[in-house]
Amino acid sequence: MKNLLTNIEGVRVGHAGDARIASGVTAVVFDQPVVAAMDVRGGGPGTREGALLDVANTVEKIDAIALSGGSAFGLEAGGGVQAWLAEQGRGFNVRGAVIPIVPGAICFDLLNGGDKNWGRFAPYRDLGFEAAATASSSFALGSVGAGLGALTANLKGGLGSASAQTNDGVNVAALAVVNALGTVVVGDGPWFWAAPFEIDGEYGGRGLPASFTPDMLRMRIKGGPAATAIENTTLAVVVTDADLSKAQAKRLAMIAQTGFARAIYPVHAPMDGDVVFAAATGAQPIDPLIGLTELGMVAANTIARAIARGVHAATALPLPGALPAWKDRFG
Repeated sequence: MKNLLTNIEGVRVGHAGDARIASGVTAVVFDQPVVAAMDVRGGGPGTREGALLDVANTVEKIDAIALSGGSAFGLEAGGGVQAWLAEQGRGFNVRGAVIPIVPGAICFDLLNGGDKNWGRFAPYRDLGFEAAATASSSFALGSVGAGLGALTANLKGGLGSASAQTNDGVNVAALAVVNALGTVVVGDGPWFWAAPFEIDGEYGGRGLPASFTPDMLRMRIKGGPAATAIENTTLAVVVTDADLSKAQAKRLAMIAQTGFARAIYPVHAPMDGDVVFAAATGAQPIDPLIGLTELGMVAANTIARAIARGVHAATALPLPGALPAWKDRFG
């Protein structure tokens, strides 16, 4: 078990980032097209090819997923991933015309202190191409790729990943980009809200506080009263080797969203753009009721772990007034 999204066979992940702008892109590339769906819970999402993933629509499978910083500018990252796939001859064949299918989503990192004066065209298309071209079975966590410029309410955000298995041996893994409106830790302390789901001290082994005070449960949000609907987002990709239909993948994404609530406080707010993509490679059969329910339960736990790992592994931006990383304060 790699404890990464790439624990699922046939999945590769690549990052690209620009330290000057303090932003980047992460590409999830599938060796073969996979069934996929999407669930949106945040009030301010930014997505690419979201309508295509609706269960009522025709295209069943996708080739990659592009996750990016840059707010709406970052939607161009999907074009870069698409361009790399096109060079490989990958895509949906329409009477000889081959079209790579690359859904994506973005998070807002435009106010993190990086230099966003990039000129006429934002760099995200090129970063998307680079991320796809460098995708492999091993990848870094923390302040990398789409998590490079991510922030939470009180600590540096980042990119995390985790993997697990159901009792029947079905594999599931998650990748999360944590740029949340709320906090991933209890109050201002070292304890992760996702502590009950931690495995082998993967995010510090601090557990939960012995008791909770009113201050710990007080709402802490990025930007305070000035928070807006486009400044925050947590993005997640859940991949399983189960054999799922598009409708079942949608249900998996819906159940997996529970992991956000186990790891972020508050979550799914009007000022968040929270999105979960779910993809299935189809290698293993699964019971459509009990099996899918357990898979969703495990996926939710895995997303919670991925969120905590992203913040635990993050490093602070080398910029004036930057938020500290978890390890700066507690590591």
